[in-house]
Amino acid sequence: MDNRNDTFIGSRWFYAICFAGLFVVETLIALFVRDAFIRPYMGDVLVVILIYCFVRMFITRPLRWLPLWIFLFACCIETLQYLQLVTLLGLQNCTLARVVLGTSFSLFAMLLGVCLCFLSDGKRKIIYVFTSLEKEIREMYL
Repeated sequence: MDNRNDTFIGSRWFYAICFAGLFVVETLIALFVRDAFIRPYMGDVLVVILIYCFVRMFITRPLRWLPLWIFLFACCIETLQYLQLVTLLGLQNCTLARVVLGTSFSLFAMLLGVCLCFLSDGKRKIIYVFTSLEKEIREMYL
């Protein structure tokens, strides 16, 4: 069975480019942003999307429950931040561990994750619309 996707939007390349772009943005946020909103909240939201793009680079078939699994993973990370895992492991002086694992718990970040989970179904519909447009454009001009 051939699961190859003939469109760019929703393809492995699309998710790879999105992953790379989000990774750069996340890195810049981690290195240079020191505020009370972008780094703690938007960083968490972007990393959830980053993980989604990473998984979709390798698995192209539809995964209905993927947003839920990623949300649950994000909740586990937030819970570990609440329990101060970095400190429990004695890594509070390790910058890499503090950036990767995070150090501040936020219930608001978990609520944003819930919103992303619900919006993912809408995202599938948006990708379908763009994919249809892309096919029409190809047929008209190629």
